[in-house]
Amino acid sequence: MTLNHKKNIALCIAALFLFLALIDGWQYGFFTILRFIVFSATAYVAWIAYENGDEMWTWLFGATAVLFNPFIPIHFSREIWTVIDFLAGVFCLLSAYFFRLTK
Repeated sequence: MTLNHKKNIALCIAALFLFLALIDGWQYGFFTILRFIVFSATAYVAWIAYENGDEMWTWLFGATAVLFNPFIPIHFSREIWTVIDFLAGVFCLLSAYFFRLTK
């Protein structure tokens, strides 16, 4: 399996969880797992982008990883997190398509 495929799988899993978060009724534990998954996937892809020399993608994925980090959580209202989850899910899906590794 190539590094591009691994990157795409990580981003699609993160996007799936982000879109599932848009459904009401989840307990707090789901959002903790969501943070770990999105943080892990975006930190992994940020590292891949850094190794590939893609500075813009490194910053975008790094910022997303910081936003979803489970260790020092950032607190927003549920309404704001709904918008963030949707935008981050779209970002993960689009970047799986547009971000290609060249090295």
